[in-house]
Amino acid sequence: MWDFDIGRSVSIMVRTWPFIVFRMIVYFGITLAYIMATGTGASVGYGVGHISTDPDGPLSFALWGGVVGFGIVSIAVYWIREYILYVVKAGHIAVMVHLIDGHDVPDGQNQIAYARQVVTERFAEANILFVVDQLFKGAIRAITGLLGGVAAFLPIPGLSGLVSFINTVIRLSLTYVDEIILGYNIRINSSSPFETARQGVVLYAQNGKTMVKNAVWLAVIMWGVSFVIFLLMLAPAGAILFMMPGQLAGWAFVLAIVFAWAFKAAFIEPFAIACLMQVYFKTIAGQVPDPAWDIRLAEASSKFRELKDKALSSFGGSRWGTAGATR
Repeated sequence: MWDFDIGRSVSIMVRTWPFIVFRMIVYFGITLAYIMATGTGASVGYGVGHISTDPDGPLSFALWGGVVGFGIVSIAVYWIREYILYVVKAGHIAVMVHLIDGHDVPDGQNQIAYARQVVTERFAEANILFVVDQLFKGAIRAITGLLGGVAAFLPIPGLSGLVSFINTVIRLSLTYVDEIILGYNIRINSSSPFETARQGVVLYAQNGKTMVKNAVWLAVIMWGVSFVIFLLMLAPAGAILFMMPGQLAGWAFVLAIVFAWAFKAAFIEPFAIACLMQVYFKTIAGQVPDPAWDIRLAEASSKFRELKDKALSSFGGSRWGTAGATR
């Protein structure tokens, strides 16, 4: 069915416990910020609503106050996304890569400092990593179409609706490709992040069927676990909102989603990344980027062309897309 070792991924999770705790602090801290901002906004709105002559003023203002509080935190999370990527995600990936390759890593808090040093060596500034991340995220969107989607797996006429649905599932399953390619960048000790990202995307594309198959299986597992977590979080979310002023009961659904997101980001995502990196590293062993895929991706994706241009101009990337492959 799948090519990853669940037990090995769990072992990696255990050995990187400092980062799991770190992720819990960050993502559950964000969840707490949502709760506090929503509650504060609702309370302020409820108080202001009493000034209104509308009998439903307090309840209406409380609702809109909660919306404003929720929106403010969402904007804040958007602005700190570079920090989260640079320190939390990239650092954890760096340690997982070394464990997958059988290298020893420090334990305790030293693990986080060690990982940050590794990431800094690859990406001197957080904004460089962020630009690379955004470019290969854009390039990845072209892979599903180039692979022919699920039609390559189900050449059955009259199933266009089912094929469309499963293609959507496949696109969603590609969520962690950027983390995998970041792991590839760290693994080969690259000093040219744009060139390595370009190579990593091409290697993923030329092994797309193997990677997508494993990604879909993992996505099904993750969605099932996330849905169970969401159901379990409905009760505590409802209890929290019950203590807030105004009619915020409907927000229990939203807050449960935020709780589930925090749990998924802290625990489930690193597990998925560990699984998919195992498959990726094993699949590409001994391979070089296929120039034909480099050309196909450049024709299909403006983001990949931009990534390729940066690799060629800013970081001395090679022109293996037209003159042979390099390592």
